[in-house]
Amino acid sequence: MSDLKKTAPDPETPAADVNEDVSGDVKVAAVSPTGAVDPRLLVREQGFKGYANDFVRRVRGGELGSLPVIVGLIIIAVVFQSLNDSFLSASSLSNIGVYTAGLGIMAVGVTFVLLLGEIDLSIGSVAGVGAALWAVLSVTHEMNDWLSVVIAIAVGGLIGLVHGVFFAKVGVPAFVVTLAGFLGWSGLQIWLMGDEGTINTPTGSIVEDLSGYYFADKAAAYAVATVAVLAYLGSLLLDAKRRRAAALPHRPTSEIALRTGVIAVIAFAVAYVLNEPAGARGLPLALVIFLVIVVLADFVARRTTYGRQIFAVGGNAEAARRAGINVDKIRITVFGIAGTLAAVGGLFIASQSGGASKSLGAGNMLMNVIAAAVIGGTSLFGGRGNIWSALLGALVIISIQQGLNLQGMESEVQFMITGAVLLAAVVIDSVSRRTQKTAGRT
Repeated sequence: MSDLKKTAPDPETPAADVNEDVSGDVKVAAVSPTGAVDPRLLVREQGFKGYANDFVRRVRGGELGSLPVIVGLIIIAVVFQSLNDSFLSASSLSNIGVYTAGLGIMAVGVTFVLLLGEIDLSIGSVAGVGAALWAVLSVTHEMNDWLSVVIAIAVGGLIGLVHGVFFAKVGVPAFVVTLAGFLGWSGLQIWLMGDEGTINTPTGSIVEDLSGYYFADKAAAYAVATVAVLAYLGSLLLDAKRRRAAALPHRPTSEIALRTGVIAVIAFAVAYVLNEPAGARGLPLALVIFLVIVVLADFVARRTTYGRQIFAVGGNAEAARRAGINVDKIRITVFGIAGTLAAVGGLFIASQSGGASKSLGAGNMLMNVIAAAVIGGTSLFGGRGNIWSALLGALVIISIQQGLNLQGMESEVQFMITGAVLLAAVVIDSVSRRTQKTAGRT
């Protein structure tokens, strides 16, 4: 069998039994012999009342999705704004966006690994190696800046592939492989830096622009917002057209308009805040790059055969293997993605900190990256989560850090609060899984 088959009913399909391959294309749809249709399949026909009922049903069944982290972000904003009215200022929000990029990009890579039900402990040291390699090549040896960046990112990807080979082919647990990598690549980073404790980022370099460049032209922020809204609207219309052609329930025009309207309000509000108020510097390049990476990674995870195979392997590796999925290939390439994005994140961190150093990637960076993915809603048990959780989780962590910095709190307080938030996220995930099991939804 070359395609993975599912016999569980799709909650958006008015048929009792559906076979679907890993690419998401419906192949066979048969109505149950009894003619009974699950009421959940009629949600869209019931309008907004149906969605409200479905939302309540999902919450009671333990399917919380991104709800906890969104509520958490609202609480963080309210609390810190009440303590310091500059928390939601243009400059503060711009800083949050810039500093979210490096952490968030690495968290995207970790999210892919967590979807497999595995862990990567080498992220921080791989980020350090990427930054150190770029600095040595570009600054010390005066290599072309672009070529240095490409080599640093490629080496990060190669390191990830090495981890994947040891895990998938040799059979060494991912925890052990990446723990060894954490130690080994940290040593390589220190060796690369040599006697230099820090190599400062040259003025005008690509890495400096990663966090230091802002689109001063106000049209840039509004153009990005417009493109984002139109792309979202197009994806909704395309999905509705595809489902309509397959005679499947699809989103009504009113819902598409409402969803697009909400996204438009958020997008243009962000563009306004970054552009208009006093002290605003414009749209940060770092935020644009991060959002592009998130969108592309989300497309790969949810809209491609490869992405669905990742979820299948994370849900049940043996079942995926029996269904014809090359489990080893999926595992190796996922660790390759994590290594690549770790190196990219390392360049962002170097840009934010003013250069590469022997300590870049050390400290609590690894824990923050993993925490961002988990806090955002990706399950530690594998097979459940989404790429946007990396964005939401990173926003939570950076927002807490920004708020505490404005209050003049010490770093140890940040560690304790972040640890408490991480524990709460894992508890919510565990309770959610238990509730779903009780409700018969796992």
